[in-house]
Amino acid sequence: MLKISSLEAGYGESQVLFGITLHIEKGDIVSMVGSNAAGKTTLLNIISGINKSWRGKVEFLGQDITDITPEKRIEMGLIQCPEGRRLFPGMTVLENLLLGAYAHRAQHNMDENLEKAYHMFPRLYERRYQLAGSLSGGEQQMCAIGRAIMANPELLILDEPSLGLAPIIVQQMFEIIREINAKGVTIFLVEQNVNKALSLAKKGYVIESGEIVMEGTGQALLHNDDLRKAYLGV
Repeated sequence: MLKISSLEAGYGESQVLFGITLHIEKGDIVSMVGSNAAGKTTLLNIISGINKSWRGKVEFLGQDITDITPEKRIEMGLIQCPEGRRLFPGMTVLENLLLGAYAHRAQHNMDENLEKAYHMFPRLYERRYQLAGSLSGGEQQMCAIGRAIMANPELLILDEPSLGLAPIIVQQMFEIIREINAKGVTIFLVEQNVNKALSLAKKGYVIESGEIVMEGTGQALLHNDDLRKAYLGV
């Protein structure tokens, strides 16, 4: 579904990504873990078309999308749920959700996807006329994921969905991610919560200083001694 080949990128004269190569198969959950400033968000923004790469290629559904616009990627079903939620605080929960269906591909089944979002997150239905800025952190993350579901994704990119959330809400978020995947949506999960992310993933990548330093099945990486020492403290 997604193939990235020898990707290099940066800002100004400062290089951030060094020869990133990875692939994601249809129907899988693939996790990428790494510390702050490892290059995770830069990579996601290049996949989404927000940032430009210096060299390399990004292919989605067999098509070279390296130089196409973000809105065209959205119309193809490549959807990112960004770090920090990025809701419109002065708009209601319902209005934020409906904005997710702005793309033409999502409009024909907008009502169906709204029902899906409410089914996954009953709290959003209860709060549908409440301003998004007045929600708790967990509720805002629910709204951000719900908005992404409204876009009718083929590939859903989740950037740090557990950041800043209470442990019980984190557990709920990962259960929802599993449920979304079970409904046929491919997931690319970028997370600092290494244990949760790799436990969920069929395949995982570890990124350090802009390079992929380790890859394998989620379970294999969880049992890798070097990764456990570096990220799990054991």
